[in-house]
Amino acid sequence: MMKHLAMILCVLSASALSTQSSAREIVLSTELQSYSGNGAYLAIYLTNAEGQYQETLWIAGQKSKYYKHLTGWARGSGLRTSEYDGISGASVTSGKTLTVSLELADTYIDTGFQLRVDSSVEDMRDNRNDVVVPLTSEGAGKPVNGNGYVKTFTYSF
Repeated sequence: MMKHLAMILCVLSASALSTQSSAREIVLSTELQSYSGNGAYLAIYLTNAEGQYQETLWIAGQKSKYYKHLTGWARGSGLRTSEYDGISGASVTSGKTLTVSLELADTYIDTGFQLRVDSSVEDMRDNRNDVVVPLTSEGAGKPVNGNGYVKTFTYSF
């Protein structure tokens, strides 16, 4: 009986360890350009290799009526509340940096998935695909320049 119990505990422990290693912490850092205007709304999300929306990682900006201006993300997410509920915060002001830490499944890393950032500022231009970067181990820690309000975007594990 004790041998049987010990074997069950070993199997359960191995299962728990493999579950823990299937995700890792990722830190997303988005530094904005200096511009004159209100705080920027940002959508940070994942797409597959074909650019099809997969998952929302973070939304910066608390008034959901403006989310439609984050056009790539809005189209992919369908603006469903379930896509951003609990993963949103304040908008980011000119020259400031947003840093977000979250758990991300290992299956997204080194398998063709991309991190994308859409940005928008009230009464100014919207930037779909302000940042598009492959989610790879090799790219971790390397800043990528944005095409709009984002000055640099960096992710690290």
